[in-house]
Amino acid sequence: MTTENNLSENEEMKNSNEVSQEETSGTEVPNDEKLHEEEAEHEEEHEDVEITLADALKEMEKIINAPNAGEDFKKFNLLKEKASHYIHDEVEDKKHEYVDAGNAPENFSYEHPSQARFSALVNIFKEKNDTYQRGQEEEQKKNLEHRQTIIERLKNLYTNSEPGTNLFKSIREIKEDWSNAGQVAKSEFKILNNNYFHHLNQFYQMLDLNKEFLEQEYNHNLEKRQHIIERAKQLEHEPVIQKALNELQYLHKLWKEEAEPVAEEFREKTWEEFKEISNKIHERKSELSAAIETEQAANLEKKTQIIAEIKKLSEPAETPNHNYWQNSIRRVEDLRSEFLKTGSVPRKLSNQNWNDFKTTLRSFNTTKNTYYKSLKGSQQSNLEEKLKLIQTAQDNQANEEWDIAVPLFKKLQEDWKKIGHVPKSMTNKIWDDFRDACNAFFNNYREKSNTSTDNWKENYKNKKAILDDLKTVTNEEGSIERIEAIKTAWNNIGKVPRDKISINSEFNKTLREKLKLNKINELELKEEGLSENQLTDKARKIKNQISDLEAEIVKLENNLAFFKNPTKDNPLLKDTFDSIDEKKAHLETLKQNLHSIIAGE
Repeated sequence: MTTENNLSENEEMKNSNEVSQEETSGTEVPNDEKLHEEEAEHEEEHEDVEITLADALKEMEKIINAPNAGEDFKKFNLLKEKASHYIHDEVEDKKHEYVDAGNAPENFSYEHPSQARFSALVNIFKEKNDTYQRGQEEEQKKNLEHRQTIIERLKNLYTNSEPGTNLFKSIREIKEDWSNAGQVAKSEFKILNNNYFHHLNQFYQMLDLNKEFLEQEYNHNLEKRQHIIERAKQLEHEPVIQKALNELQYLHKLWKEEAEPVAEEFREKTWEEFKEISNKIHERKSELSAAIETEQAANLEKKTQIIAEIKKLSEPAETPNHNYWQNSIRRVEDLRSEFLKTGSVPRKLSNQNWNDFKTTLRSFNTTKNTYYKSLKGSQQSNLEEKLKLIQTAQDNQANEEWDIAVPLFKKLQEDWKKIGHVPKSMTNKIWDDFRDACNAFFNNYREKSNTSTDNWKENYKNKKAILDDLKTVTNEEGSIERIEAIKTAWNNIGKVPRDKISINSEFNKTLREKLKLNKINELELKEEGLSENQLTDKARKIKNQISDLEAEIVKLENNLAFFKNPTKDNPLLKDTFDSIDEKKAHLETLKQNLHSIIAGE
């Protein structure tokens, strides 16, 4: 007798010359191999997620520290490819920067900081995988011997069974042992499996002579089929479609190995019911594909936006400065991390998307490097211009033709401020040279000009006009700049007659009132025309004020530490937070002013 079990199994192994009733029903049943392939495809889609180099190396290290590292051979290779890809790209970026800086490509040499760790992980995994594979071969060899023993038991069951043998129990044990036996080498499996089902078929033919036992077998298998069908019905409502597909694959395996054969009247009916449920579950694969497509489309849009933003940063609308590039560098690094953390995109667009990202990054770096390369040249040009100003100042520092020399020195100071940065190593030296020449001239000018009473009276007249101008200052926009201009003008005027000296006190009093009105400290003013001694004195006062402010801020922040989770939302702490912000803003302004004094700006 040819049983349904034998037909379905022989069809899968492609050794039967007959076609089972199930197969002629018009609906294909996904075999184990096809289901495995579909599962692998879905797993691969889920694994296709961009991660950072650091995360890839971390995952590789986690795998090699696992007891059976070789089990994750595919995952390790995927991580290895990603890590290698990142290292290669970053080395290429360094090479581009090196060449863009004007160096010869053949002289480039760079060892990536993660290369040594990457190589070590690859070598360790290779050793562990070799050990694992040898163990698998030994295990498969044992499993092969065990399965051959099972086949021999099956053969003896229908050829040499002793009288009184419980065939029902024996065949159940044999089938269960076969189902639980471990894997064997692929090269051995086909012949081994064919051999097993051949003898199983022979056993069922022998059962034709034992109708009672065959009926028991049919009833037992029918019960199993019904259990499988009930579980399959539950899978129709499983929210995680991948889980449902994986378990359905297992149910088909049980159907073939443990739920065949059944009586003729139930064979087609149960199979059609199970097949219909299976088809419904497989139709839900479209839900999974649609969800993945939607997610990948969103990831593609996000990554495209990131690329567009990096491109925009590399093509500024206006001429960029140092601050622009420093801010852009930080922003691009954030965008790069965000790109790598974003999930996969449609496979057909993945390579193009990645190449666009790397090309845009390189374009940004090239433009940035070009700017800094040109900046070095402009700084050298600025240095040469400032050296010319120093030479002019030194040549005229003893000039007493005031009508010519005073405007000259004022223009020299204005020109100095208009010239941009110079190499940092020369900043302090050239400022000291320029300041010394200017101070020498103005000290001589004040000394000579202040000996004239007429000049003193003229000075008083000028200061009176400046004081009157100061009194008209309000707190409207631009008032602070106006106060700074008035203070600078005042500093550039010499002495006044002794009986008029009270104008200085009146000016200082009015100045304090206007500063209070505009909520600004005198030390925050940007002044010009100060003598060297005045500059030194102002720098000392600013340093003291900075020290006091820093101490006050630390004290206030320490007070906040006594509260659990202090925030501005707490009404009790709002004033404290506002005070800290105000003092920090004041502190930053003072530091900038001190820097300007020291740098001679």
